[in-house]
Amino acid sequence: MLKRRPAFDDHAPVYAGVKQMILSRIHSGEWPPEHRVPSENELVAGLGVSKMTANRALRELANEGELVRIRGVGSFVAARKGHSTLFEVRNIADEITERGHVHQATVVLLAKVRASCAVADALELPVDAPAFHSLVVHSENGIPVQIEDRFVNPAAAPEYLMQDFTASTPNVYLSANAPLSGSEHIVEAAMPTSEECRLLDILRTEPCLAIRRRTWSGKTVVSLVRLIYPGKRYRLESRTGKTG
Repeated sequence: MLKRRPAFDDHAPVYAGVKQMILSRIHSGEWPPEHRVPSENELVAGLGVSKMTANRALRELANEGELVRIRGVGSFVAARKGHSTLFEVRNIADEITERGHVHQATVVLLAKVRASCAVADALELPVDAPAFHSLVVHSENGIPVQIEDRFVNPAAAPEYLMQDFTASTPNVYLSANAPLSGSEHIVEAAMPTSEECRLLDILRTEPCLAIRRRTWSGKTVVSLVRLIYPGKRYRLESRTGKTG
C-alpha cells in the first residue's frame, strides 16, 4: 500500500522524492525483482502527486536500469542485470539457466539467401552464393535480452535450416556439427533500428551493445553473427590472466 504523500525533502523536486520512495522499497527487498510497481495513475492517487511527476519518476528509474517498463503491461523492478562472457562463445540458454531463470527463443527468420558482398566476404564465399540466414530473439523470464542475427556457411552446417531453434539454440547445433577452433569479435555501442526496438520492446533512444562475431571450424568460416543486447538489461564481461 502507498501512503499518501510521504515526507519528501522540501529542498528536492517532488519527482525525486517519488523516485527515492520507490528505490527504498526496492533496496529493502519489499519490492523484489520482477515485482510490478504502482502505475502512474496509482502513484497519483496514492501519493497525491501530479501525473507529470509520476511519469518522470518512473521514466528516470527505467533509464537508470532500476525498472523495466513494458508498454501496455506496466513497470517492474529490474532483475539483476544479466551478463554474457565477451570473448567466450557460450550458449545464451545456458547462461540464463545458470541464473535460475527461464530461457525462451522466438525464431523470426530461417531461410536460404544469396550472400551479399559483406556476408560473402565475411564467410569467404563468392558473392551471391547460397548462405543460411537466421534471426532469433532470446528472452529471459519473458523479457527480450538478445537478438541473434546469424549467417551460416552451408558447407559447414548443411542441415541448419532443418533445426528447431525454439528447442535448441544455433550455438548448440553449430558447436556439435562444426566444432569451434577460433573466433573474432568486434564490440560497439549502437542505436537500435525501428525493427530492433520492436523485437526487444525498447525505445528508439535506448542504446544497445552489439557484438559482431565470426567463428571458424578448422580453416572453414562457419558463421557471421551480430548479437544485439539492450544496454539496460545486459552487461558483457571478460577476465584474463590470474585474478587471485
